Amino acid sequence: MIDTRPFFRPLAGELTTILRRLPPHAWDLPTSAGPWTVRDILAHLVDGMMRRLSFDRDRLPPPAPPRPIAGERDFVAFINELNREWVEVARRLSPRLLTDLHASVSLDLAAFFEQAPLDAPALFSVSWAGEAESKAWFDIGREFTEQWHHQAQIRDAVGAPAPSNPEWLRAVLAIAMRGLPHAYRDIAAANGSTLAVEVTGVSGGAWTLQHADRRWTLVEGAPAGTPAARAVMSDDTAWRLLFNGLAPAEATARVALTARTR
Repeated sequence: MIDTRPFFRPLAGELTTILRRLPPHAWDLPTSAGPWTVRDILAHLVDGMMRRLSFDRDRLPPPAPPRPIAGERDFVAFINELNREWVEVARRLSPRLLTDLHASVSLDLAAFFEQAPLDAPALFSVSWAGEAESKAWFDIGREFTEQWHHQAQIRDAVGAPAPSNPEWLRAVLAIAMRGLPHAYRDIAAANGSTLAVEVTGVSGGAWTLQHADRRWTLVEGAPAGTPAARAVMSDDTAWRLLFNGLAPAEATARVALTARTR
């Protein structure tokens, strides 16, 4: 288990401090999050926190989707539509009000998570890891990856330094890596094949994808033998790659790939 509960409060506090100091023009700066500006990302963060408190803490039943959810693609489309709707509505709100909402709601969310048991069943499964049911620690960790990477996008756009604690990014990477077996689920390989991922930097680490019995599993640490392929990247590159922040050409330039020759 990866316990991210203590991280929400200080991470949110750092963002609130940055937001309070932004000049008016900074709110409309473009970001790496597609068409979203700085204010759009903040609105999305506020929306996600309010939804989490409403559905999880307050036990409000989530609204039914307008169309049946037949698979992961339909679910992602449904979530994307919810996100789009709120961001558009929030453009009616001032930056000051959005900041006040973030400051308040982020503390409520931190307080809720700080009291949450790690091994309880999660309200929402972590679908990008292929799980139909998840433990609370993984669901909470998934929420922390959302908070961290969207905050990092805002920081990039306004020229603010990265979040101060390298442990936060280390947790983000360790949680996001757990999606690799599901992402590789349709990739065939010989039994016993391994793929190594090495992340350098203060928040880095090593992970190994192993193929056995027609499925991939993830193990923390380097492989025992020579892997079929190895990817090496910095911790800064890793989070951008894992959260769709790099174009293919940029990813190719920033990730060192080697393959075992026969």
